[in-house]
Amino acid sequence: MKRIAIVTDNLKTQINGVVTTFNSMESLANKDGYDFCFIDPSRFKHYSAPFYPEVKLSIPFGIGKIFEEIQPDHIHIATEGPVGLAARLYCDKKRWIYNTSYHTKFPEFLDELYGLPPFLTYGYLKWFHKHSGIVLTNTRSMVETLKKRNFTNTIIEWTRGVDLEKLKPTVEDDQDGSVLYVGRVSKEKNLDALCELQDQFKIVIVGDGPYRETLEKKYPKVEFIGYKTGSELANYYRRASVFCFPSRSDTFGIVIIEAMSQGCPVAAFPVTGPIDIIENHVTGALALNLEDSINECFRLDRDYIRFRSKQWTWDKCWQQFKENLVPKIR
Repeated sequence: MKRIAIVTDNLKTQINGVVTTFNSMESLANKDGYDFCFIDPSRFKHYSAPFYPEVKLSIPFGIGKIFEEIQPDHIHIATEGPVGLAARLYCDKKRWIYNTSYHTKFPEFLDELYGLPPFLTYGYLKWFHKHSGIVLTNTRSMVETLKKRNFTNTIIEWTRGVDLEKLKPTVEDDQDGSVLYVGRVSKEKNLDALCELQDQFKIVIVGDGPYRETLEKKYPKVEFIGYKTGSELANYYRRASVFCFPSRSDTFGIVIIEAMSQGCPVAAFPVTGPIDIIENHVTGALALNLEDSINECFRLDRDYIRFRSKQWTWDKCWQQFKENLVPKIR
């Protein structure tokens, strides 16, 4: 089997888009004769980031030895944190060719969380990806965004998918009038924009994170469930009348296509991610006023939304990833 080193600052057990993407592709890669070898925080001493325990910070000493043991045919650096940085520096030292992916708008996130000016973070990211053979990013609008930020690499749009075998509901398609959010409960997800509508709608939050306690105190009418997966999660999508994605800074949002796969229309702002996925007034609604988007979604055809969602598959995601692999040695 050909061996691909997947370098990431995420543990395989975490719940986020990066982990979901690579975990979902792994079995498809194996069937095609490729072996994923993860170089992640589990191989090093690591700890949780201050105020954000979902983010893992590693001390990646000895990463070169791991590369020599793995002897990969291809190298993909998925994240720009400490593990990704150590891998990037080692690969450049060895003059190995690798590709990278851009999953997260860290400049916007860090500005929201810590007040770090985005131009500084974008400067780092542009330098980080500078020697990448190919940069994979989530959507067409993100390709354009990176080009406008003067990323000079070849940048390729890279889709995502839904595993309908895992996301299999056990309840009927019988809506309860709720407006659902699924995902990390953190400040940069702009959840206040949804929760402040607690008097207009029944709002249900599935997920957890550092901002949950604050939101629970501010919005007592909002129901917080915690993380759910598999059939339990599918049941929440199936029962919800509307799925709301209030983030203004995500690059994709796998939960959007998960909701659509269960026929649930998606209300969102017209920003990167939603504008690439949602067909306005068909599979969801995009507007600057979130309440207007939600009200529009109540009128949409759930069967047609479920039909349109079939374009999003992990097989397509893997094929695009495979086609854009670069050999390790020039």
